[in-house]
Amino acid sequence: MNTDMKFNGERLKEAVQLRAMRLSDLSTETGISKQSLSLYANGENNPPYENVEIMAKVLRFPTEFFLVKDKCSTTTGNTYFRSQASATKLLQTAQKKKLEYVAKMYEVLLGYVDFPQLNVPKVVVNMNESVFDADSQETMDEIEHLAAETRRQWGIEDGPIKNLQYIVESKGIILTGFQEKDKRVDAFSQYVHVEDADPVFIIALALGDKPMERLRFDISHELGHILMHNWGESNENLEKDEFNAREKQANMFASAFLMPKDSFGSAVAPYATNLEFYRALKKQWGVSMQAMIYRAWKLNIITANQFQYLMRQISKKGWRTHEPGDHKGQLNSTIFQGAIDVLYDEGVLTPKTMVSAFRDYGIIMYENDMEDLMCLKEGTLRSKDQQILQFKLKSNTE
Repeated sequence: MNTDMKFNGERLKEAVQLRAMRLSDLSTETGISKQSLSLYANGENNPPYENVEIMAKVLRFPTEFFLVKDKCSTTTGNTYFRSQASATKLLQTAQKKKLEYVAKMYEVLLGYVDFPQLNVPKVVVNMNESVFDADSQETMDEIEHLAAETRRQWGIEDGPIKNLQYIVESKGIILTGFQEKDKRVDAFSQYVHVEDADPVFIIALALGDKPMERLRFDISHELGHILMHNWGESNENLEKDEFNAREKQANMFASAFLMPKDSFGSAVAPYATNLEFYRALKKQWGVSMQAMIYRAWKLNIITANQFQYLMRQISKKGWRTHEPGDHKGQLNSTIFQGAIDVLYDEGVLTPKTMVSAFRDYGIIMYENDMEDLMCLKEGTLRSKDQQILQFKLKSNTE
């Protein structure tokens, strides 16, 4: 029995943030006054156990979550959100808090398995991050060079990338995906440091109903942030114009990385104004038709008028949101799934002891929440240990 347990107000704050709620929302749903909840959260009052149970039920956490301290050494740095303008502060805080728990789970697993070390390309980018240079030829040339060098240093051939998730994870960048239905939440990335370990970056994808082609672009976009932008400052402090410039630069990198100038240019040139041709190329390049049309325009393979005409055709056919040939968006077995599967296969841990290992670090959630945060297969953390009586058939007697 853990005799060190007592109510932890910080955990109440975290639970509210993880559910994208306010204390006023929790007050409405629990019937506990906002003033009392504020006192609990700030450690100025200890709630009766009945209130802990009520809060835990509404927030969908085990009661023990509120009675322990965090034992992880993980610290998180800046977070790059794609939808700064559309996602509310509440939603952003919830996603950031989710990634903090992903980082803590990474720390726990790091005690059992060796993850790939961070290996990002060594490329000097001589680029002003201000909005005034976002569209300059100099900026475009720098980003084209960075994308080409990234491919070269990572040993990627000059053509379509078939195994993007594997490549990124093998270079020490952690990928996960949340079953996020709110369209205001997009992909985002975070810098993480674990005590006595190399720093890592985590990219989180808002899966929802996005096609795979969009998710591949999202991964490449976040990779652009990792390679190009300053992680020592909070992007929350950026002016709107500077934030938009960085977003545009990350999009430019994703486009150049997935569709190299020479190989893609040669592939698209024969029928660059034919919409059906882009539909056929989509199968080969794993990129949306709209992204390919935009890339063809930026490479001066088609004119601005031709670009606008093709995009009008896309709109007329109702393909802006869902294009023909979209593949269901999902991640393959993530690096978390691979690590846990190895621990199970080697008999190091079972689902029950895996959950216990997380609990020892103060990560106390329901299994379905942890599975979602690490993008695990459903049931990965559900205990299959059941004791079943064994019976023998009676021998036939005459």
